[in-house]
Amino acid sequence: MIAEKCTFTCDQLPSQRQIACCSTHCVTPHRFKDLLCYNLKDLNQEPLALTGHHGEISAMVFGRRDTHVLLCSASADYVIVWNIELCQRRVDDGLIAAGTVIGTLLGDVVYLAFSSSGERVAACTGNRVNILNSQQEQLMCTLSGHLGPLTAAEFCPWDEEILATTSEDRTFKVWDLKTESVCYQSFVLSASPLLSCIFVEKSRQFIAGSADGQIWCFSFPNDHNCHLVAKMDNDKMHKRYLRQQETVTQQKGKAEQSDQQIVETTKTVLSMAVCLPFDDFHDHMKGQRSMLWIGSSDGLYLVDLDTSDLLTALCFRDYPELSIAMAGSWSISSGCEGQMLCLVSSLFTPTVALLEVRPAEVIFGLCQCLEKTLSSGGQGLSVIQSSPALSGSPLNADLKRKEPNRPERKGGVKEQPLVFQTRVKSSGYSSSPRMTMFSPKTNVANTSRLKETHRRKVGPILRDYPIDGRAPSVPHQKLRVANAPVCSMQYSGDGKQILCGLGDSSVFSYKSNLTGSPAVYTGHNNAVSSVGWSHCRQWWLSASKDRTLRVWPSGSSEPAITLSGDMLSHPISGAQFYYLDKFLLVACGDSLHLYLYHVDNTHDDIKRYKQRSVIKLAARFKTTSATDITALSAINDFYSHLVLQSGADRSLQVMDMNQGRVVSEWPDAHSRAIHCIAQNKGSAFATQSPDSHNLFLTSAVTDGIRLWDLRTRRCVRRYESHVNRCHACDSAMSPCGRFIASGSEDNCAYVYDLRGNRFLHKLHRHSDTVLRVAFNPATPELLTGTLDGRLGVFRPSGGPRLSPDPSGAQHGLPTSPL
Repeated sequence: MIAEKCTFTCDQLPSQRQIACCSTHCVTPHRFKDLLCYNLKDLNQEPLALTGHHGEISAMVFGRRDTHVLLCSASADYVIVWNIELCQRRVDDGLIAAGTVIGTLLGDVVYLAFSSSGERVAACTGNRVNILNSQQEQLMCTLSGHLGPLTAAEFCPWDEEILATTSEDRTFKVWDLKTESVCYQSFVLSASPLLSCIFVEKSRQFIAGSADGQIWCFSFPNDHNCHLVAKMDNDKMHKRYLRQQETVTQQKGKAEQSDQQIVETTKTVLSMAVCLPFDDFHDHMKGQRSMLWIGSSDGLYLVDLDTSDLLTALCFRDYPELSIAMAGSWSISSGCEGQMLCLVSSLFTPTVALLEVRPAEVIFGLCQCLEKTLSSGGQGLSVIQSSPALSGSPLNADLKRKEPNRPERKGGVKEQPLVFQTRVKSSGYSSSPRMTMFSPKTNVANTSRLKETHRRKVGPILRDYPIDGRAPSVPHQKLRVANAPVCSMQYSGDGKQILCGLGDSSVFSYKSNLTGSPAVYTGHNNAVSSVGWSHCRQWWLSASKDRTLRVWPSGSSEPAITLSGDMLSHPISGAQFYYLDKFLLVACGDSLHLYLYHVDNTHDDIKRYKQRSVIKLAARFKTTSATDITALSAINDFYSHLVLQSGADRSLQVMDMNQGRVVSEWPDAHSRAIHCIAQNKGSAFATQSPDSHNLFLTSAVTDGIRLWDLRTRRCVRRYESHVNRCHACDSAMSPCGRFIASGSEDNCAYVYDLRGNRFLHKLHRHSDTVLRVAFNPATPELLTGTLDGRLGVFRPSGGPRLSPDPSGAQHGLPTSPL
């Protein structure tokens, strides 16, 4: 994957200086104040000698103006721009190569940057940056404002009037060159100085790297107000990558033996470059992923910006034939046709090596690993059931109920038709029919009144969910429920009712518009961790941390089924209806329970406390790692064999209930245990592609939200703009499959676009941490629940907006249950 093309020996140690390389040329310092420019198409050709500096060269960079290759070099006395083609012609004619001096006595220049058009050069000296004209000696402007020396500067590729600078004061600034002022200044990002930065034009992001291996990705909108999208740790990503490699190769003993001989080093972010697409990309990888090359002190790393995962690591210790053991500076050039060249300087020796990296082999290796993973699991995974259940499948279990025995009385009356008259009148079929010629309509008003009453009871006519609508962003309603946190929430399938489980062991049932008095259900002795509607909307369940589960008939004040603590040995971490209401799916401890049940709504006045409903354990499955299940999710709106579950060991598993085994597993899905799994369940009011149901979300404390695809069995995107440091904030997907909602600890809810990493809306007006979010399946509406027991409803902008209820007042709380 990586090979050394040639090695250059310098007269000085070039590790602390900016070196330069492009797709056609590379340059190295010679005799302190001279340069040697090599043509990479023919390395045997005599290098081009560039003389003109009187001081020691400290920085150099390549650029382009039209089709000409430019080189800018800087020392304490001059800043010179060289036209490589013209200089080569002069040397061929027997003359001395000459450049254009564009700056004089600017000081010790530590970094140079060309604009994309090649018209401007940014020279960093001390705590200021000088903007120079690349064609003549002209100081266009000087920008100063950092509290420490500058380390890097980059022009925005799609707007040359924008310049970003990083400094040892651990901040970066975005400058507007028209007004010569700061349009954005970051907070202090790290305890170590920032060393490098880059703009990513495809995703419109700005990325900064620090000396301790931290990487920050910011969105860069048109107003230049940067928002933090993702934060990565190069060292943690590498350790996770090594663990994944151990799992794939199944050589843990060998890996542990080699780890003992490795000296831990800080993975400093010295340089970054965008991995450009090329024609040899695999079909499902081409044009879909934003990848970034990171040059560090111990090697070269390829990072997926969408998922913040390390795709491959090319460490120097894995290639002992290279002459570089520890890098001091990098210059990475992504050329055409999949060729990538890197000029690396050694940290301890006066050596510069030109490395050639073949990204095609890297990408093809990733694709082969992905194909092996898919082939090892047999047929590709899909949420939608494509085959009937197997003969021995737990899904074929049936609940056989015994009918009550009714003994016959001796000498009793036999069963026969009951007739009270000895003579029965004729049915009248033999007589001729009578016809009414005219009958006046006297009940016209009554009929219309009945229709209006029926329409009021049934509700509005079902309409399709707006697929191309806007995301909810405007507050519509706010309600104080109780002085307890909202632990669970769910809409009914028709979107007309809301279940709300609270931390005070009660369950509230509201109308979707949060008007009127709610129905209150009590009986649990601890916080209600799960509530869920059945598909037929005739029953709903509630599960609590007191190891009890109750199934309630809709409209009833008493549960029909109670699964008590003597049947469950651990608190319930998740419960729901499954397989179109045929089963109850319960996660308890390290086991997944599958229950058959039958709800009996009949009443017996004599044995009113006897449970007439039936519940039976159909199957029980244990996790492969014997750790407690922290989250559970399955689709109940249609037949599906797959169940998603997460463990306390940070793993994520896909359980095939048809086969009764785990078919896919991610050992380190997050850096913390997953507390929420949200699937794209769709809605009866929305139409989606069948493949879109294979997307699902996972949330973990301090690790953001990850979007997974069951078809490729990998993470495809990551969302980190919300704040989630200690509380288990939920996430949800909209019925149209276009938006993602998440709770946050900064008293806001965030709405993301599924296709991008940056949030669309930040929903304010919450009084505490937003723990729960839920989308209405019938209308574009978002429900939020907070830590202090408040509910909020948000709708898209442009719709009717109602004034919120007065904060702090409780509305419609009944004094007794139904």
